[in-house]
Amino acid sequence: MNQKYKKILITGGAGFIGYHLAKRLAQEGHEIVIADNFFRSVHDADLASLLEQKNVTLFEVDLTQGEAWDKIGIGYDFVYHLVGINGTKFFYDIPHEVLRIGVSTTMNVLDWFHKKNGKPNAKILYTSSNEAYAGALEAFGKLPLPTPENVPLIIADTYNPRWSYGGQKLIGELFFIHYSKAYNFRMSIVRPHNFYGPRAGYQHVIPEIVGRIKDKVEPFPMFGADETRSFCYIDDAVEAIQTVMESEKTDGGTYHIGTHKETVIKELIEKMFEIMRWTPSKFDIKNSPEGSVKRRLADVSKIKMDTGWEAKTELEDGLKKTIDWYLANPKK
Repeated sequence: MNQKYKKILITGGAGFIGYHLAKRLAQEGHEIVIADNFFRSVHDADLASLLEQKNVTLFEVDLTQGEAWDKIGIGYDFVYHLVGINGTKFFYDIPHEVLRIGVSTTMNVLDWFHKKNGKPNAKILYTSSNEAYAGALEAFGKLPLPTPENVPLIIADTYNPRWSYGGQKLIGELFFIHYSKAYNFRMSIVRPHNFYGPRAGYQHVIPEIVGRIKDKVEPFPMFGADETRSFCYIDDAVEAIQTVMESEKTDGGTYHIGTHKETVIKELIEKMFEIMRWTPSKFDIKNSPEGSVKRRLADVSKIKMDTGWEAKTELEDGLKKTIDWYLANPKK
């Protein structure tokens, strides 16, 4: 393999972010190894097409088990650690598994990376989440908006199962920071902010809305209509993750990935009505689940300053691509 091409491991690589990242990196000619246990990921046509490429390999393994890492091998230049059970439903239904899988896989990947990988100057990247700091608004009633990387990481209520996801991401950040200092290896942390796009599963806000509009649900439910999010299209998102990984300037740092535009959920839904050319006559306004954050807007000035990256895809353009994919791939 040409010297410029890298050997790359993506844990959780068959999932939403992992698939799009693997596809992007494979197109550049890198040797890609995907590790996934398919708890949430699926063997669909998109993944099958990706795996047909000679430079992409899949290991179906449980990364909570130490022996799984022996199958994956060694000698990776870059390791993207994306493993985690995402999806609000799972935070409430199986919080113990969200915690167990998140923490155990993070401990395993760090032990393997510094003890066995054996590649000089290799780098590992952790995908954390905005959920790691989201509780500050609930706990103290205030959070700087746009939100920078150095805000306190807060779990508002340890008894609320929603914080199982944010809690294990918070712990993961601590592991990455202090393992890398103790064993002197390169690492970066990124915090995704509301990534969306094709193949994101069916249990997130945009896919769920697509399904309701397609089925012409009346009265049309709106959950958290006055809440806000900053939606980042997946192509922009994986470009940002790769940029952080490949930059030496980002070593040891934490970076928010998102857009600088804050979108009200009600306005998002109305935009989707326009794109799909249907509007209901009645609405059913509902509260979000307990623990949901009222506003969320990332300060993305740090990643732009250190790498030059910024999101390019307008929300309407990204929504059109996303809606087209979901209409062609309805939930089974």
